[in-house]
Amino acid sequence: MYRVPVRSKNGKPLMPTKASRARRWLKEGKAVIYKNDLHSFAVQLTIDSGEETQPIAVGIDPGKHYSGIGVQSSFMTLFTAHLELPFQRVKDRMETRAMMRRNRRGRRIDRKLPFNQRSHRQKRFNNRRCHKLPPSIKANRQLEYRIVKELSQLFPISSIIYEIVKAKGDKGFSPVMVSQKVMTEQWLPQIAPVTTKYGWETSARREMLGLEKDREKSNQTPATHAVDGVALASYQFLKYKRIKGYKGWFEGSVEITNAPFSTIKRPPVSRRQLHLMIPAKGGVRRKYGGTVTRHDFRKGDYVETERKGIKYRGWVSGETKNQVSVSGFDWKRLGQFGAKKTQLLKRNTNLIVNTQTGGRAFLSR
Repeated sequence: MYRVPVRSKNGKPLMPTKASRARRWLKEGKAVIYKNDLHSFAVQLTIDSGEETQPIAVGIDPGKHYSGIGVQSSFMTLFTAHLELPFQRVKDRMETRAMMRRNRRGRRIDRKLPFNQRSHRQKRFNNRRCHKLPPSIKANRQLEYRIVKELSQLFPISSIIYEIVKAKGDKGFSPVMVSQKVMTEQWLPQIAPVTTKYGWETSARREMLGLEKDREKSNQTPATHAVDGVALASYQFLKYKRIKGYKGWFEGSVEITNAPFSTIKRPPVSRRQLHLMIPAKGGVRRKYGGTVTRHDFRKGDYVETERKGIKYRGWVSGETKNQVSVSGFDWKRLGQFGAKKTQLLKRNTNLIVNTQTGGRAFLSR
């Protein structure tokens, strides 16, 4: 039985409740539906109530292309998510931007002039001594931080357990290593206290709990990455104790259950550019990218539309003079529909969420 997130009358996250109780509150007028960017069914109370809470932990298994998140209490699993990170898309677009910039600067220079008379501009400062994150890695961590921040509006998070990577010898390093210090020391502590664990500790805890692991990382199932997030979160409630010279034991208890599962990513909308990279016939380049349309929608809006009596739901991905393009979660176009027959359900939140019924492949026992 899944649990529904609850917020107090003043907006403080409380302990989640049963779905039947939440429906009864809505019927009696004691609560209203709380809309959130994760598309989770949540309620906010309209009456005064107690604000006592219990510990709830969030486990984060970061990666280069995919990440897993699990929200866990001592009695049940509350939420799981599989994040599709924008690493490769941001990397490719940054390379394209650099190439276009080099081309523009090359066209500006008159190569018939002597070198010392050309319009070369000297660097204004040493821009190779910065300590900022690369854009592709920064986008990955920003998405993880955004999701945890949204979860903190739904659950009273008391701790965050974050997996870190440690390279040894000449094995090089992972892009995850570049940003883990920023996450664990600057961003996540603003939400809750952070504890770090190594990858081998995550694996050992997952096997001890009897959780299945899918080695195909691209599969959108709880067993790929979300299962590691739950295993990390269990460290808050089940800790291994040991005395030197004696066999260790586990202290505490935790119950792993099926939970709501969501696949989340950013909408792959192109940034606004002045024109296409390659000119069309006649040397004219049309505008490219951006989120503005000539209708009342923006790219990334979640809408419902209709064609021949069949209703479709998806995200706005393009537009023509009289139609809007609607795409599914995989960003493949479902079709072009009349703008007058399209109804807005939710404005663009820079998140695409595909919520599934649950994680029944989550447990192996």
